[in-house]
Amino acid sequence: LNKNPVEGFSAGLIDDNDLYRWEVLIIGPPDTLYEGGVFKAHLTFPKDYPLRPPKMKFITEIWHPNVDKNGDVCISILHEPGEDKYGYEKPEERWLPIHTVETIMISVISMLADPNGDSPANVDAAVRWSHEYISPAL
Repeated sequence: LNKNPVEGFSAGLIDDNDLYRWEVLIIGPPDTLYEGGVFKAHLTFPKDYPLRPPKMKFITEIWHPNVDKNGDVCISILHEPGEDKYGYEKPEERWLPIHTVETIMISVISMLADPNGDSPANVDAAVRWSHEYISPAL
């Protein structure tokens, strides 16, 4: 990431002695409610990464259908690999060992621009999003 930065975010270790904890800064994507914002989050990698996904938590307060009130991000590629016990997600939509910090961050930036209201982590935000931004005439 240092050699080939990706537009929209930066990432690095929180502590040079701990490879499992990263801090990311996300620039709010253009033409979204988050445009102009800078959002800090932490990525915490499990010891058996890349077989299991990291956890992502916004440190900066953010109101979004796919971010719970504690800041935890809920998107498919950060869910444990394999079958979804609820049948909502296909295995290929969930964590795969080929994912990188870059693919995670691209997914999070996409999530900011286009929330998944069908599987909200923050129901209040999903309801308001649906009424104000998807079908404002209702």
